[in-house]
Amino acid sequence: MEVEEIVRKYSNMLYKICIVILCNEQDVQDAIQETFCRLIEKRPCFESEEHTKAWLIRVSANICRDTLRLRTRHPGVSIEKLSAYLVAPGYRKTLTELLELPLKYRTVIYLHYVEGYQVKEIADILGITQYAVKKRLQRGREQLRILYKEG
Repeated sequence: MEVEEIVRKYSNMLYKICIVILCNEQDVQDAIQETFCRLIEKRPCFESEEHTKAWLIRVSANICRDTLRLRTRHPGVSIEKLSAYLVAPGYRKTLTELLELPLKYRTVIYLHYVEGYQVKEIADILGITQYAVKKRLQRGREQLRILYKEG
């Protein structure tokens, strides 16, 4: 059976299984996508359709379990809850502007200013050079300045 055919045939079933486990639409989509990525990467030889179905269910269930484990170890906070904790209106504006930055600038700015990591530590965490971290900090600050002046 071809990958496209497997995707068409089993996507709905995997969606139902994952939504029951994860109860989160975005995580479910990620889990299903990861399941099919593993199918493409591993290219297992299936003996029958039942073997294919069982393999997909097992892989997607394992991915869901890993996602739940990640959630418990690293709980997230929604933007709405986060902004509710920021009492001063100036902080809400700063948070909103920070969230408008591209991810690569937002990440280094957060790690540096909020978490207190040094440039070398950020470079090690992200797997980039120290120069790249410094440049992203500089460009992120510039973009924040522009957004702050516009608002």
